[in-house]
Amino acid sequence: MSANRWLATGNFFSSYQEEQRIFSTHFDRAVFCVFLVVLLVWPMCIEVSNKYMLVIDNILIAMVAIIGLNLVTGFAGLISIGHAAFVGVGAYTLASFSRVLGDSHVLITHAWPVMLLFCGLVGALFGAFVGLPALRLKHLYLAIATLSFQMIFQWTINFLPFFNQGQTIPVGRIYWFTGEVSRKDHYFFWYYILLVLVVAFGLGVRNLLRTRYGRSLVAVRDNDRAADAMGMHPGLTKVYAFALAGFFAGVAGGLHTYLYRGAGIESFTLNASITYLAMAIVGGLGTLTGSFFGPAAIRLLDLQVENLVDWSHQYFPASMNLATAFKPLTFGLVIVLFLMFEPRGIANWWRIGRTYLKLWPFRY
Repeated sequence: MSANRWLATGNFFSSYQEEQRIFSTHFDRAVFCVFLVVLLVWPMCIEVSNKYMLVIDNILIAMVAIIGLNLVTGFAGLISIGHAAFVGVGAYTLASFSRVLGDSHVLITHAWPVMLLFCGLVGALFGAFVGLPALRLKHLYLAIATLSFQMIFQWTINFLPFFNQGQTIPVGRIYWFTGEVSRKDHYFFWYYILLVLVVAFGLGVRNLLRTRYGRSLVAVRDNDRAADAMGMHPGLTKVYAFALAGFFAGVAGGLHTYLYRGAGIESFTLNASITYLAMAIVGGLGTLTGSFFGPAAIRLLDLQVENLVDWSHQYFPASMNLATAFKPLTFGLVIVLFLMFEPRGIANWWRIGRTYLKLWPFRY
C-alpha cells in the first residue's frame, strides 16, 4: 500500500494484516469520524417532530435486526424467513418481565441495559435452537423450518393468556442519570442510545469478520464441503450463525419494546419478516454497509408512500383505500427491480462511488 495513507489513490496491500484493517486509509477513518460527529450533533441543531424522530429510531432498530439477518443470510448463506419472530422473542422476553414484576419494576426501568443484554441472550438461545435443523437441512427446506418457527411464534403469542393474546403488554418509562426520561425527550433519548448501539454492533461485526469465526461463515456459504475439508464444522457454523442472528434480533426486540413502551404481536408477523428480508436484499446481502442502507431505504420508502397517499386524498374520494394498494405495490416493485438490475444492492453503489473517488482523477 502507499506509504502515505492520507494520499493513497487505491488499496495495494502487501500483507494480510494490512488487508484486515478496519479503515484502509487515514482519510477513511477521518470521514467516518466526521460523519459520526454529524449524527451526534444534528438533533441539537435541527428541531425535529416526534413523528420523524420515531421514523429515525425505527430505522436504527431495523439496522440492529438486519445486522443479524445479514450474518445468517448474507454471510452464512442461510435463508431465514422468520427473523421477525426472533425480534419478537426479544420483545416478549422484556414484556414477560413487565407482566410478572410490574411495568415499573426497578429491574425494567433502571437496569434496562442488563435487560437488553438478556433479551439478546434469549434471542440467541432460540436462534441456536431453530438453527439445529441446519445440521441436516439446506436451502428451501431450511427456509421452511424458519417459516415454521414464525408460525409457531405467532400462534403462541396470539393464544396464550400470559402474553395477553397478542394485545399490547405495557412497559414503564426508563430512568437515566438525570432521572426518569420524560415523554418529551423519549424519542430524542432513544436516538442516541440506538446510535451508540448501531455503531458498536457495526464495529463488532466488522471485527468478527476479520477473525476465523467470521471467515468460517463465508467459507461455509461458498462451499461447505471445502470448509469441512479445511477443518471447519459446517453444521455447528450454521447453528452459530443462527445464534448470532438471534442475539441481534433479540436486542432489537428489546429496543422496540422500550421505544413503544409495550410489545404487541402486530409488529412481529410474517409481513415483518418479509420486510426484514427485503431490507437485507435492497441494502446488499453479504455486506455490512448493506445492513445500514437497506433499512433506511425501505423505511423512507414507506414514509414517502404515506405522504403520497395523503396528497392523493385531494384528488380521489376517501372511500378509496389507496394506502392498502400503494404500499404492497411499491414494496414488491422495489424488490423485483433490485433483484433484476442490482442484485448486490445499494452497497454496490456505495462501493462503486468509493472506488471512483479513490482512483480519481485516473480513468481506471
